[in-house]
Amino acid sequence: MLASMNLQTYLDSAISAALAAGRLQRSRFATDFAVDLKGAKDLVTELDTASEALIIGMLLQQFPGHGILAEEGDYPAGDGHHTWIIDPIDGTTNFAHGFPWFCSSIALECDGRLAVGVIYNPMTDELFTATAGGGAFLNGRRLQVSQRAPLSGALLGTGFPYDCATHPENNFDNFIRFQKAARGIRRAGAAALDLAYLAAGRLDGFWEVKLKPWDVAAGTLLIKEAGGTVSAFDGSPYEVRNHRILASNGLIHHEMIALLAQGGPL
Repeated sequence: MLASMNLQTYLDSAISAALAAGRLQRSRFATDFAVDLKGAKDLVTELDTASEALIIGMLLQQFPGHGILAEEGDYPAGDGHHTWIIDPIDGTTNFAHGFPWFCSSIALECDGRLAVGVIYNPMTDELFTATAGGGAFLNGRRLQVSQRAPLSGALLGTGFPYDCATHPENNFDNFIRFQKAARGIRRAGAAALDLAYLAAGRLDGFWEVKLKPWDVAAGTLLIKEAGGTVSAFDGSPYEVRNHRILASNGLIHHEMIALLAQGGPL
C-alpha cells in the first residue's frame, strides 16, 4: 500500500508547483508572448515551456530520482518507481487567445498506480487535489460526483483532437449522438478541467479520444476518489496511456457505453 505520509509529502510538493506555475500564468495572461505551432492547430507558448520548467525544477529539487513524463519535453525515466505526469498548461489554445479557461495538471504515478493528482485553475483560484484512498477536494472541501441520471438529464463534457479536420477518428459522430441523448454538452477546451468538474459534480459525464497521459492522469484520480467511474469506451479497465477515456458519475456509465458502442458515421 502507498504510505499516507509519503503521499502527503508528494501532494504538498505538487500543490506548491501548481500554484507557482499558476502565478506565472496569471501574471502573463493576455499579454504579449511567443506562440509557436507543434502541428496544424496544436499551439505551444513560451509560458507552456516556462511553466513546465518551473514545475519540473521544483519537483526534481525535492525528488531527484523521480521520472518525468511531460507534454513539452523529453526527460529521464528516473528510478522506475515514481513518475510525475505533467501538463503545464492544459488549454494552451485558450491561453494563447486570451480565453480564461486553462489549468496546470500534475499527477504522480507510483509503481504504475496513480497516487497524487493536482489540477489548478489560476483564473478562478480553484485547486483540485486527490490522493489514492484519501479522497478528492476542491480548495479543501471534499468532492463527490453528481447523482444525476438518466443520461437524458446529464450535462457532459468532451473535446476534439487537433487533427479532427483530416482524420476519421474525430469524435464528431459521438458528439452528435450524445447531443441528442443528453441534456447538453460543453466543449471548453481543457480536458483536465472537464475531469475536475466531473469530480466536483458540475459535469455528469465525459468522453474523448486521442488524449495523452498528462491530459487525464490527475483528473482520473480525482474522479475515482470522488466516487465516479473511469473506463475505456467498452467499459474495460482504463489506464492513462489508453487514448480513449470514458468517465462519469457511475449512474449513467452504461448508457454512455451503449452509445459509444454504436460507433461509425451517422
